[in-house]
Amino acid sequence: MELNELQNRIQTAGVVGAGGAGFPTYAKLTDRANTILLNCAECEPLLKLHRQLLEKHAYEIMKTFSLIAQTVGAAEAIIGVKKSYTKTVEALNAHIDEFPGMRIHLLEEAYPMGDEVVLIYEATGRVVRPGGLPIEQGVAVFNVETVYNIYRAVELQEPVTDKYVSVVAEVSKPVTVRVPLGCTLDEVVKQAGTVTVKDAVYFVGGPMMGRIGNGSDPVTKTTNAILVLPKDHPVVMKKQRTSSIDLKRAASICCQCSTCTDLCPRHNLGHPIDPARFMRAAANQDFRDLNPYLDAAFCSSCGVCEMYACPQSLSPRTLLADMKLGLRKAGVRPSQNPKVEPVKPSREYRKVPEERLMARLGLSRYNVEAPLDETAVGVPQVKILLSQHIGAPACAVVSKGDEVTKGQLVAQPAQGLSVGIHASISGTVTEVTDRYVVIASK
Repeated sequence: MELNELQNRIQTAGVVGAGGAGFPTYAKLTDRANTILLNCAECEPLLKLHRQLLEKHAYEIMKTFSLIAQTVGAAEAIIGVKKSYTKTVEALNAHIDEFPGMRIHLLEEAYPMGDEVVLIYEATGRVVRPGGLPIEQGVAVFNVETVYNIYRAVELQEPVTDKYVSVVAEVSKPVTVRVPLGCTLDEVVKQAGTVTVKDAVYFVGGPMMGRIGNGSDPVTKTTNAILVLPKDHPVVMKKQRTSSIDLKRAASICCQCSTCTDLCPRHNLGHPIDPARFMRAAANQDFRDLNPYLDAAFCSSCGVCEMYACPQSLSPRTLLADMKLGLRKAGVRPSQNPKVEPVKPSREYRKVPEERLMARLGLSRYNVEAPLDETAVGVPQVKILLSQHIGAPACAVVSKGDEVTKGQLVAQPAQGLSVGIHASISGTVTEVTDRYVVIASK
């Protein structure tokens, strides 16, 4: 298949990065990639859908991954999967001989192994420059569900109309389900039986980098998991703290131990991000050296410093994120030639074991099976957002009162970086705005 044809099919089908950021996948396809990498590191604790999907649809995903490699002219296709995912590894080994140029790279059970910068180093030994893109190192990284969506777009001519979501923690039947885009979080959680705590909080996306969601929020192309947690759970309470209080706490009790920097995954790869220096400068309002502030732009927001490393339970990640946002609003761009150091030899001893991380977060007892159920979930209505991806929102091509069928284009790609949006159920369009399309089921 020609590169342009594959790009067009993927863009029209609305395929974006299903791992979290939602970058339009067609824009990642380029003949500059000499290596492509399949990310099955399942970065966040308790998330299970990628390993499950790859185990169940190993051949289809590997076949499509091979097609991508051939189309872009990549010399090597690497599947990065944690060695603890034994059933998934077995499913891959059953077909690996059918795909020359493809290999499996077994990963440690450490966080944040799914960070593409960390994954690229683990699988290839290449270091992506601070603020740089993987393609600068000749690498393109794809999420498991993303590649499966490419398979469905190319082989089955099916656009992206649904999402796999793991529902875990305080539910009677933890499960991974396939739900239509635009259904509510409440409707997804119902698929996991009953909620087992009062006043539960929905933590969307994972305990390290996720957010607190509302039951009425719509599922998007980047919704990976819903953790149903007690309202007084430490993960929830930390997310609800305010930055102004966090800064005062840092000023009063930060002991300058530098553990946040010692365990920072990007710092250990040589990137100029130093949470300890930033906390020291910010807590003391020290502006003599601006580099600790400017280097906040290179923070990946993985949360190791805040959720695992700090013995005082301070919030470096949150304060760094505030600084990054402030810099962007002020139009301050990160340095294009930052100081880069060699990968630290101590890095191997400073990885965060996932089992210990779950214990630190108070999540170990939730680490149970959440079987994959691909039965289509029916809902009475969907609210499909027109911006579920990085780039320009799609432009609606339907009007109130229109009858649509599942898979029909309801919003076409806008000019620039954008993808199409499709009806996730058949029914009647009841509302159209510049932000969303609402469809009521027939």
